[in-house]
Amino acid sequence: QVQLVESGGGLVQPGGSLRLSCVASGMIFSAYPMAWFRQAVGKQRELVARISSSGSTLYANSVKGRFTISRDNAKNTVYLQMNSLKPEDTAVYYCNVPIELRPYWGQGTQVTVSS
Repeated sequence: QVQLVESGGGLVQPGGSLRLSCVASGMIFSAYPMAWFRQAVGKQRELVARISSSGSTLYANSVKGRFTISRDNAKNTVYLQMNSLKPEDTAVYYCNVPIELRPYWGQGTQVTVSS
């Protein structure tokens, strides 16, 4: 059974940084692309960043140059380093992996950017 567990969210001031982690189990982690999505109150869930099994990355325009996605296959973990955070980055952040056309999601971790 695929399980994704996120951590690292919290309250941070504008301009601050956070690092999110997502630990995966029940799957061959190194074989799959991983992604981070986010959903703000009243808005649709949106893609933040994706990393392929080979390490290629893709970012939403709104986070380019501020966020970095990475993975550690030895630890079955994907990270999202978030720098220069803005109030509009406030959302619940979800880890995602597509396996055999089915998306799996973690429970989410809240990120709040506020002074």
